[in-house]
Amino acid sequence: MRACFLGRLGVPFSEKFQVHSLRTSARVSRLPLYRVYRPSDQGANFPRNLPRAISTQSRPRSSGFNQPRQASSFWTITFALLAVCGGLVVKDIYSKSFTTSETTRQPAQSLPPRRQDFLGVIDTLKMSSDEIPPGCVGNLTPEQEKKLQELWVMVLKVCGVKVPEDIDRRASVASATPSSPTQDKKKTKRKSFFWGRGNEEDTNEDTASVTSGISGIKLDGDDKHGQNKEFQQALAEIKPEELRVALWSMTKQDNPDALLLRFLRARKWDVSKALVMLISTLRWRLKEMHVDDEIVRKGEGNAALQSQSSDPAEKKAGEEFMTQLRMGKSFAHGIDRNGRPICYVRVRLHKGSEQSAETMERFTVLLIESTRMMLAPPVETAAIVFDMTDFTLANMDYHPVKFIIKCFEANYPESLGAILIHKAPWIFSGIWKIIRGWLDPVVAAKVNFTNSVEDLEQFIPRDRIIKELGGDEDWEYKYVEPTAEENARMEDTATREKLLAKRQQLSDELQAATLSWVTAAKAGNKDLEAAEQAKRAELIKRLREEYWELDPYIRARTIMDRTGCLLEGGKIQFYPERNAASTNGVSTDGETTIAEEKVAAVSADGVASPNGTAITA
Repeated sequence: MRACFLGRLGVPFSEKFQVHSLRTSARVSRLPLYRVYRPSDQGANFPRNLPRAISTQSRPRSSGFNQPRQASSFWTITFALLAVCGGLVVKDIYSKSFTTSETTRQPAQSLPPRRQDFLGVIDTLKMSSDEIPPGCVGNLTPEQEKKLQELWVMVLKVCGVKVPEDIDRRASVASATPSSPTQDKKKTKRKSFFWGRGNEEDTNEDTASVTSGISGIKLDGDDKHGQNKEFQQALAEIKPEELRVALWSMTKQDNPDALLLRFLRARKWDVSKALVMLISTLRWRLKEMHVDDEIVRKGEGNAALQSQSSDPAEKKAGEEFMTQLRMGKSFAHGIDRNGRPICYVRVRLHKGSEQSAETMERFTVLLIESTRMMLAPPVETAAIVFDMTDFTLANMDYHPVKFIIKCFEANYPESLGAILIHKAPWIFSGIWKIIRGWLDPVVAAKVNFTNSVEDLEQFIPRDRIIKELGGDEDWEYKYVEPTAEENARMEDTATREKLLAKRQQLSDELQAATLSWVTAAKAGNKDLEAAEQAKRAELIKRLREEYWELDPYIRARTIMDRTGCLLEGGKIQFYPERNAASTNGVSTDGETTIAEEKVAAVSADGVASPNGTAITA
């Protein structure tokens, strides 16, 4: 049978016999055939025209052998070309389906309108009455307003505020969690706003524990981020006064109604679920991340000082944090077509082994908090652009991805307007399948894949797309180092305490007015309800204005302040370079920009030293 096969290849019979004999002897000796055919074995009886298994030499072949060889080569090349072309076609189809199936693009010929009113200097204290989204302040249905009132009653009760019995139906006093250790009646310091000190007063009756909380709260069985447990821990471990302080600290410059409405919308107007989400968020900010008393208060300046510390651990933490800022791994710049601030994440700059998880978490929270300051009502959300250019598997790090997801789904609800994943390579497709499984369907619906500047233009006008992404805006990220004097007002404790006391008084008045508003609504007294609502609006206006007076005394300056994006008094500008060019470095209200004041000591080729002078690179 073997001889017949060789005959079909045109090998002479005498050679067939020799090959058969050689193969038989090789099988007997259990040696591979190439061990039998050695160059030293070649002699008179060696088959000259039989090709070796591996050969780099050109040997003469008979015409009968060459013909099938040529045919075989032809079909090999043909099938190889078909395989390559087919693979390219499949890859192209898969790539297109991967990008288009995950995006909700608009037709290229009908671009969304541009928001020109968000250019120049913007006063965030003045909210436009146009285009207010449903479910937001100024655009609530009667049922949604009732839900807001119910949530206010429950939140104030958890925070230790005495609620009138006639409106305390849903939130009656009862034990909701295991009781905490017995609290001794004694004088305690009432916590003031943010991280300031307060006056001593007897707070045992109202602030001993939150375990005498709210009955009727049904914890959701679908607890993706463990907020049920955090809610129970907050009630058992944190005093009501501390929660009240954390609530007004988290509010900052926001309208407090807008803050509560975020949680209601995120929980589809289920008041109990919104309460659980809000209280667990307060605990996360207060006990886990220390958002207001450390991250925001110390900021970039403290990290710069840490990087010069003699303590190795502190020095490493400071250097890692400053490295994120200096390389521009993530930064905020400009706005999209809807007036939403844009955060850019340059994924190629991240490698998980180069910094600790804690550093990335603190860096992420500071960026989110800084971007919050840039929201101009009625805009309440931001956009994120993940630049996947030159992405490799070495850049993939699941921990920060999970942390960002938790932030926007659990702790900063309804803060994300759009996610753009730009130029994702095909190797990201498998990773995306994993990440998508972690996302809430509402968040996943906001993800859009873009591959070109034309795709980005559906969301951002071309003249606002940075040159790095192929747009027309000639802008490049450059970090401006902090200076020693930029946080000098934070050392003025007397002024800070005075402003904190003023804010505390305003919040107490707002709490009372809120309960009066709810009481009037429950009684059906429309005139009184309207009067209390007007009173609340005035108090909220004063509370927001007062925050900007307090801001320099409790919040460390960031790059947003140094570059002139974030001005004092609640004013912002998304493109300070353009405005400076058109106004000769003076803002539209006649005051010099923060950038001009803060960056005066920083040269174009250097960084600021701790005393404010420039160090030439």
